[in-house]
Parts: sequence; C-alpha cells; structure tokens
Amino acid sequence: MLSRCMTYKLLDGAVAAHGCLAPSRCMTYKLLYTLLCGKDDLLLPLLKTEQLTHTYSIDTPFEHIAICDVDFEVEKGEYLGIIGHTGSGKSTFIQHLNGLLKPTSGRVYFNGADIHESKLQTRNIRFKVGLVFQYPEYQLFENTVFDDIAFGPKNMGLSEGEVSERVIEAAGFALLDDALLKKSPFELSGGQKRRAAIAGVIAMRPEVLILDEPTAGLDPRGRAEIIGNIMNYKHAHDATIIMVTHSMEEIARNVDRIVIFEEGRIVMEGAPGSIFSDSERLLAMGLSAPKAALVAQRLHAMGLPIKRDIYTIPQLRQAINDLKGGGKGA
Repeated sequence: MLSRCMTYKLLDGAVAAHGCLAPSRCMTYKLLYTLLCGKDDLLLPLLKTEQLTHTYSIDTPFEHIAICDVDFEVEKGEYLGIIGHTGSGKSTFIQHLNGLLKPTSGRVYFNGADIHESKLQTRNIRFKVGLVFQYPEYQLFENTVFDDIAFGPKNMGLSEGEVSERVIEAAGFALLDDALLKKSPFELSGGQKRRAAIAGVIAMRPEVLILDEPTAGLDPRGRAEIIGNIMNYKHAHDATIIMVTHSMEEIARNVDRIVIFEEGRIVMEGAPGSIFSDSERLLAMGLSAPKAALVAQRLHAMGLPIKRDIYTIPQLRQAINDLKGGGKGA
C-alpha cells in the first residue's frame, strides 16, 4: 500500500497534467484516489443540495420564494466563494446547509445522509457545519471571552478538559492571547470581537466552516487577520470553507471555486479565472470583477497578448513583465 504522502504526490502530478485548477472536483483525481487508496469517499460530495427551495410567509400576501431548485455540491477541503447582489438568496441558502432553516422542498445531504432525517441528525450537523453570521460579535454574551468560546463545545457534551483544550486551540487560530480570554468580550476592539466570535464556532472543530461577510466593516489590517485565521484553520483541519462576500478582491485571492446567485438560483459557477473573465456578464448582474481582471481584459481588448482569465495582481504583474521580456526577475 502506498504511503499517504506518495499517494497525494501521484495524484497531484496526474491532475496537474490534466490542467485541473480544483483537484477536489476533478474526476481524474477522484478516480485515481479510488484506485490508489482502495476507497471511494472522494466520489461523495461532503455537502450537497437537491432541488432546494425555500419560500417565506407561505399563503400570506408577503409570500416570497428566496431560493428555488438549487442543486449544489462542495467537496472536502474546498475553499468556495459565494457572491451575488443583495437579495439574491445567498444568506437564505447557507442557513440551510447546517439545518438552521428547513427547506420548503428539496433536500440537504452531509456525507450522503439527509440532515433532516431526524432531530438528532439535525442537531449533530450543527457541530459539523459551523455557521458564522455577518457581524457575529453582536452575539457575544458571556462574562468572559473564554466562556463565550466555550459555549459551543459545552453544548457538545465534552468534558471540562476537552472544552478548555478546544478554547485554547480556537483562540490560537484567532490570535487571541490568554490575557484577552480573561476579559469581558465587551472590552475588546471591533476586530478582536469578530475574531472571538469566529473562534466560538472554530472551537467545535466543524468539518465545514461557513462565513457570511466575515470581514464586513473591518479595516484592511482587520480583514487580513480574519482571512489569515480562516486559512490557518482550513490548513490545520483540512476543513471545507464556504465564504459569502461582496469583496471580489478577497474572493480572487483565496477561493478554489466561485458560485454566483441571482434571484434565488445559481447562475454561474467555476474557477475564479473563468468567472472573472466574463466581466460583462458580471456587470449585467450588478457585480464586478477584481481590478486586476478588469485591467487585464482592457489590455487584451487593446490587442496586447494578455490572457483574459488573469484576476490577481501577481498574475497581472507577471503577464506585464513577460511582455517586457523581463520574466520573473523583472
């Protein structure tokens, strides 16, 4: 039997040869994994929805279909970005993924099991699929930051020692030192409160971490810290990250795949380069592309040999250097 390290090296090489940008969604990767490892767990999406529909205020004058017939999959270890204008259904959708909302019709599956199969199943899913709301710091309520972070693990029925271990681990991911853990959450700065609230979800060690506008209202340093916290957790636990945001720059820098909602439906999905290369369609939906993508497309339209699927500053810088004949060192 091949070692795990050798298995992944073979897989990565094979997938790279096929030009796959998101290995977890590549069928070549999945089939090779099954052959080399003797198991087919990669063939099953971690989270999946089928024909998911949610209607608010049914049989009233205020009846409103928020999402309609949404088919969706996300894989283990994937970093997924969800974008769409206000009212497109993003927030309603993610609240179904951990059972906070129950579908009007359709199903949600976690590892192949319906999350609404039983009340116990739904309860357990909320520990495996963590959801961080927009402005989560408004939900802090305990006497100390430690107690706030401990709230979730305590509800999981863990021992006092296990709770303490998880609080300290989550605080480490969120860059909260021991002195801050002893303070009231209301003594913290805005950025510290946000990190404490995210730590409270991370402390449950969810396999999927969903964040709704996690950097909204923060300064550039605060935004960078939050994104760093998320990435550290992802790498440490091979977690799946689903991030809802209006920031195209954050999406461009971090995610493997993008899903776009409009009028309660998924209308586009794909790798960032593919999505952002179609800036005209994004504009028609009231969205935009990262500045680097817009500049690259403008240069392409002027006749310069620059690819339309560039979407980050480093990619654009390299493309311009290549035009000048400077290569990486220019």
